[in-house]
Amino acid sequence: MNIQKFIQRAEVLNNRLADLYQTATVLPFIPSDLLPDAFKDLYSTSKMVQLAVEELYQQNEELIETRNLLETERQHYQDLFEFAPDAYLVTNPKGIIKQANTAAAQLLNISSTFLVGKPIITFINREQHPYFYDELIQIFKSLQVRKLLLPFNPRDGDSFNASVTVKAISNKHGKLTNYYWLIHKTYEYQQEQSTTLDNHSHLIENLPVHKYSQGDTIPLYSQLIWYVRQGLVKLNTFCETGKEVLTGLATAGMVFGSSMTSLSIYQATALKDVELVSINISEINVLPNLSHILLPKIQQRLQQTESFLFIAGRGRVQDRLQHLLELLKDQLGEPVPEGTRLTFRFTHEEIASACCTTRVTITRLLSQLQQQGFISFDAKKHIIIKNSP
Repeated sequence: MNIQKFIQRAEVLNNRLADLYQTATVLPFIPSDLLPDAFKDLYSTSKMVQLAVEELYQQNEELIETRNLLETERQHYQDLFEFAPDAYLVTNPKGIIKQANTAAAQLLNISSTFLVGKPIITFINREQHPYFYDELIQIFKSLQVRKLLLPFNPRDGDSFNASVTVKAISNKHGKLTNYYWLIHKTYEYQQEQSTTLDNHSHLIENLPVHKYSQGDTIPLYSQLIWYVRQGLVKLNTFCETGKEVLTGLATAGMVFGSSMTSLSIYQATALKDVELVSINISEINVLPNLSHILLPKIQQRLQQTESFLFIAGRGRVQDRLQHLLELLKDQLGEPVPEGTRLTFRFTHEEIASACCTTRVTITRLLSQLQQQGFISFDAKKHIIIKNSP
């Protein structure tokens, strides 16, 4: 029974009860005190039901209007999704496609109907699968928007590189429900090579940017080179005894990656919050100027590595520490009235790792240098290297 019929029947019932009540009260041979109390209560209750039904009807009309507005709004956003110029996908937490717009179907050369239900990874080069799954884990952990560079294989078409923006969506209980994917084919800007060799704006603006927090281990892949846009990254390995050995510090404007080392154990850690641009090695072949831009950066890393080797080769620990401080002063220093302040606070353990010695020894030597007036510390325990007299 719909609400309109229910209202009509309630109104008919109320009218009949009203007629019965009026008839009973005017009959001369029925004393008013003989009217049953239950009859009076029934009439009052019927009146209340009628009022409640009328209120329910009003609320139902408002709900219908709200539903129509929501449906109009939903259709509006569905149209925006469907006819957006860029490719959009919605997947479940396992990467199975739930929705795909027209641009996505055209980009992957398969209809939207057949896209739904397929794993997105089936359109990504197999050698990138470990990188892909690791990035999904990082996106889920941070719940931040992530930009990736991935090679795609459309159905019956030529492969291409794409800049992919991914966002994880969770419900109110914090459970992952969906991934949103924005896929943008990168060939447009690859054809534009008017950028000078000293201008890295296209490197920063057009390639995917990844953010890692202080203390995060940065994943290394054979097909990727990381460009440090902001922050500081520690590069290290481990010797047979398990002792950490510092091999480099990647500051803003520097590059690093597993393809740039022959070490079997190689680790990158964010010493403070960093923003990294991922450069796929395959792009170097596509972008002629990119190799020219990267060459000085790779040379810079090579020079720094040689500096660390020189420090490790010094016989006296005091000399190792002195040369390390000079290197850090050159690469991480900022001028202050007292001298040059290191912009990052290194632990004694990290300094000991670079000097191939123990933390206790470094603590003792730093204390001596402070007493001799060669260094001091600011309020945040950053080392200040005093100016030479």
